[in-house]
Amino acid sequence: MNDKIQKVLANAGVGSRRQIEQWIRDGRVTVDGRKAEIGERVALNARLRVDGREIKLIKSQNKKCRVLLYHKPEGEVCTRSDPEKRPTIFERLPLIRNGRWISIGRLDLNTTGLLLLTNDGELANRLMHPSNQMEREYAVRIHGNVGPAIIKKLKQGVMLEDGMAKFETIEDAGGTGSNHWYHVMVKEGRNRLVRRLWESQDLEVSRLMRIRFGDIKLPPTLKRGMWLELDKKDINQLKGLTCTDHDSSTNAIVRLKKSKSAKRF
Repeated sequence: MNDKIQKVLANAGVGSRRQIEQWIRDGRVTVDGRKAEIGERVALNARLRVDGREIKLIKSQNKKCRVLLYHKPEGEVCTRSDPEKRPTIFERLPLIRNGRWISIGRLDLNTTGLLLLTNDGELANRLMHPSNQMEREYAVRIHGNVGPAIIKKLKQGVMLEDGMAKFETIEDAGGTGSNHWYHVMVKEGRNRLVRRLWESQDLEVSRLMRIRFGDIKLPPTLKRGMWLELDKKDINQLKGLTCTDHDSSTNAIVRLKKSKSAKRF
């Protein structure tokens, strides 16, 4: 059975569908020696290349779905290469055969915390798709006075340069004076959304950490710069988050194993 080229390449772990569609527009993908077109269907015996590198489709069909949970430190970027030569998250991850790690969303340079990566492009696409409204929870330290009026406004919605945005929840997490912590939750992954919402109220974000994505929480014992690999049960629960019949009460708890699956660099 033939599938759309962006789905085939996503399943092969080359990238997310959105990334692959842009690569096709840029002329970086070929099918049997000619430039690919978005939406065209290809068979598993087609010769697909990305930037001249051949993608082995037959092997990719049998690959095991893998997901890493990485505790991103401050100062790392989520791109594979950086013109400014800053360190990237991919430098710390384990090597992978017949595919590559795909970041499920991104964290900006100064944001720390939970970042999921997978070799399954289709899974990455589903988890990042806006229609799934995946919950993303952050711990944020604010400099400035946050009164009830500001909290109300941020929960009702604020017009940003790219449209309306809001916090679904805001919880006081403690602190003194103008140096205060809050836990906030959003259901979309727009660039720097949490920072921009607070800054719209003339408040400064001094620390920002993602602590939850969907039902997956950042283990308190997982130090920055460390990763762990989710087991089959955790991956199946993660896949269930994108199903229409998903029970929102499901609590997928990631266990930090004492085995060598957790690495520090």
